[in-house]
Amino acid sequence: MSAADLSAATDSRGASRAARISLVVAMARNRVIGRDNAIPWRLPSELRHFKSLTMGHHIVMGRRTYESIGRLLPGRTTVIVTRDRQYRAAGAKIAHSFADAIAQCEADDEIFVIGGAELFKAALPIADRIHLTVIDAEIPGDTLMPEFDFADWKQTSTRRYAADEKNPYDYTLTVFDRLQIR
Repeated sequence: MSAADLSAATDSRGASRAARISLVVAMARNRVIGRDNAIPWRLPSELRHFKSLTMGHHIVMGRRTYESIGRLLPGRTTVIVTRDRQYRAAGAKIAHSFADAIAQCEADDEIFVIGGAELFKAALPIADRIHLTVIDAEIPGDTLMPEFDFADWKQTSTRRYAADEKNPYDYTLTVFDRLQIR
């Protein structure tokens, strides 16, 4: 295998990787992504976008995120990352590290990491894309999106949504692609 082939087939840790790793993040202006193990807002139009984006793909989430959702999301393969070696969830794949989770998704062309904060922190160094929803409000919470350097990312699309009778907040959905894989 040539050096170019090896580079294209591996990530920054040298592990084999062909799939795009995308983060799907919804956060308030103050970086809040959760409160009391739940999403502290309700935006049905943003949830429809999330569903259409992730349908038919693997979704990787931490155990607490899975438990806050309370069920498998239809039409997607769920991979739960937990340190608990005894943890089981009917119908889901279980991984004990982020690298293990990604390995379990090898047949997919795009893997979506959907939370929580610890998993976002683990995924950020090797992610290829971020689908970032920013709710135009300062919302109280106890879980924050980890900081990342926007200089490492190119904004490829942005769409703004106005509040309406079903969606109480304005929000912006922006897609960022990594400028270079580390």
